Amino acid sequence: MPAVNVILNFNKTARFAFNVLVGALEAHVKDDKLNIIPARDKQALQEKLEQAGDTLTLVLWSFYSPQFSKIKKHLYSLKRQFKNPKVIHLAGGVHASAEPLQTLQAGFDYVAVGEGEQIIVDAVRALLADESITHVKGIAWLNNGDLLKNRRGELVDLNDYPPFAPTHKLFGPIEITRGCIYACKFCQTPYISKARFRHRSIENIINYASIMRARGFRDYRFITPTSFSYGSPNAEVNLDAIEELLAKMRETIGKERRLFYGTFPSEIRPEHISRKALRMLKKYVDNDNLIIGGQSGSQALLDSSKRGHTVEAVTEAVKLCIEEGFLPNVDFLYGLPGETKVDVQQTIKYAEFLTMHGARIHNHTFLPLPGTPFQNAAAGTIDKSTQKIIVKMESIGKAYGGWKNQLKKAKELVDLRNK
Repeated sequence: MPAVNVILNFNKTARFAFNVLVGALEAHVKDDKLNIIPARDKQALQEKLEQAGDTLTLVLWSFYSPQFSKIKKHLYSLKRQFKNPKVIHLAGGVHASAEPLQTLQAGFDYVAVGEGEQIIVDAVRALLADESITHVKGIAWLNNGDLLKNRRGELVDLNDYPPFAPTHKLFGPIEITRGCIYACKFCQTPYISKARFRHRSIENIINYASIMRARGFRDYRFITPTSFSYGSPNAEVNLDAIEELLAKMRETIGKERRLFYGTFPSEIRPEHISRKALRMLKKYVDNDNLIIGGQSGSQALLDSSKRGHTVEAVTEAVKLCIEEGFLPNVDFLYGLPGETKVDVQQTIKYAEFLTMHGARIHNHTFLPLPGTPFQNAAAGTIDKSTQKIIVKMESIGKAYGGWKNQLKKAKELVDLRNK
């Protein structure tokens, strides 16, 4: 059996994905011929590739759609520099799954389509056995320019895979829920992980929290598309399940460590916020602020993007948060498909209204993300007068967000689409 290197090509957003993928390999591939090698930056990646020599080497890439242009250039440069047939470049993540042909045409050898845990386990097992990975379910590749795909990767049971990789010291937030029933038209999550919830069990979560505590971690966070959906199969809030999770977490980590819930990377839907829920939350968590998905002050846009809540629900959520001692950070999304001047005026006035009542606005520009119902829409834009109002709110600490960079990224996505 040959030795196999797996190089993790870290970038800004790949860390959480690699935590999970390496965790899957730790749990399911026991072979001393497997070498897992992190490359934290471009220079480190070059050094690891130089050191690989004749060893079969699988380079893992994971990225979001807004990064694709930069990733494409980086890959092109690497493949020109290292013409080594023993090096295989495998791309995964939401963009690669949504656009496998485009990703392969950028120069990747293979693409993992779907959730990556079982795909990476099967692919590495194949390489260790000196076999092709084309038989692996979820792998796509090009044959004379044509896309070939061995079906889609399976939806996994979170309890079957660790949320991080303890042996390789790759830790992060614990993913407690995957998939989302709401299927907002601008979001990639439900279209790669399906529009249903899959929850990690409390017992499993506590097991991994205990590992983190034994390693001396101070802060504990979670990954979920909607925090108050934990334990529920539908739109109903299961407060008993959430409280059981938080109570057992607090018991496990102790009072001296910090527990965060409803903050990044796990927002709360506005209609899920109630006085009872906030008071329960306050008993266990250390965060004094919450992320709320508001998205727009226009009910017409909320409806057309399939958000599934009202503007009034956002107003009530903000009011309750303030009254119960939480700072509400409300996500707003400008440039949605079909947005009119009236919609923009309603949204910016509503944002100002919320800040007057104690909220802080987290501003975003709409991105036509591949794999979503809005993937073929125009790039999101924000008119100059609205930009001035946003900047003014930012200058007094009432707003923040990456909307300026997203204006550029939105245009890049459309340019890529049109090539």
